Amino acid sequence: MGWEFWIQIISFGVLMLFGIFVGGFVERRHFKRLAEKEALLADIVVTNLKAIPKGCVPHQCHLVMGDVTIASDYFKTFVAGIRKLVGGELRTYETLMERARRESLVRMLEQARLLGANAVLNVRFGSSSISSGRGRNRAAMVEMCAYGTAVSIPGNDSDSNESR
Repeated sequence: MGWEFWIQIISFGVLMLFGIFVGGFVERRHFKRLAEKEALLADIVVTNLKAIPKGCVPHQCHLVMGDVTIASDYFKTFVAGIRKLVGGELRTYETLMERARRESLVRMLEQARLLGANAVLNVRFGSSSISSGRGRNRAAMVEMCAYGTAVSIPGNDSDSNESR
């Protein structure tokens, strides 16, 4: 084992630490921005009910969608690869899925807001995994789509936002 070997080991360690810190920073910043956007959109009622509640007559109905594709950082992909050797839950990808779900919902609600809607009914999520590369260089990505029917219900105020 020569000095080239130790340089490679040290370089790998430094790059992994760099990836951990930068990836964590980017993820925390994204969660913070999502929380801010969600707070601004909290007055829009979101429900998975298929029907409009009795007594409500909507003025407008529009299909709204929010779509996002988020990639995992190299460190999470590396840790998930190790975890796949022994099996079990891949917790490193849970935050990836949460970020994708929340971001797609926010984008859908922003579209509903632009249409003047104050409620989104029949909200559904669809997802797919996307992979690029081969072997160990394979990158994990997830696409998430949130869709629903944006409606404008007269007399609907933000106090009735209990479905969120």
